[in-house]
Amino acid sequence: MLLVMKETQITKGMKTGPLESGESSSDATPAKLMISVVAVLDFMLRILAAAGTLGSAMAMGTTEETVPLFPQSILLNAEYSDLPMFTFFVIANSVACAYLVLSLPLSFYHIISSAAKSSRIILVVFDTVMLALVTAGASTAAAIVYLAHKGNANANWFAICQQFNSFCERTSGSLIGSFAAAFVLILIIITSAIAISHR
Repeated sequence: MLLVMKETQITKGMKTGPLESGESSSDATPAKLMISVVAVLDFMLRILAAAGTLGSAMAMGTTEETVPLFPQSILLNAEYSDLPMFTFFVIANSVACAYLVLSLPLSFYHIISSAAKSSRIILVVFDTVMLALVTAGASTAAAIVYLAHKGNANANWFAICQQFNSFCERTSGSLIGSFAAAFVLILIIITSAIAISHR
């Protein structure tokens, strides 16, 4: 009688072992699936951010307009290189675009290997630096674009957008792409943090 009871207890103990391990593996599967989905999202967001920074840099870097001043023999020329803030904007977006393109292979590696952690942390650090760089460039250029549209009577800075309409439109459009890229970089950092926290 005692032998039968011991055998049933041993059998129960052996049955509970695989069940517990099965439960832990089933719990690990959704976590791996979530990390894979986040990795794919990270890859697509990097492409979007690279496109935004590239478009902004190209739009600003090709901005130039020449308008005639009365009398017609005098021509006024405006281009982005006349203002150091716009030059910094182009450099900042170009550097961010180059980094985002170079980070794509590593981001694709994270789709294949969900166990990678140290490389994700490295990307988060560089993503944060690029976010700061893009935000600084966009904010600096935005201040100049605002002055170009509105001017400043106290400082005797006149609005130039009435004369240089095309110039102001292109610079304003390039800001939209840059701020959109900064927002996407924030999303990239959040997705990377989620992937690291679920490791």
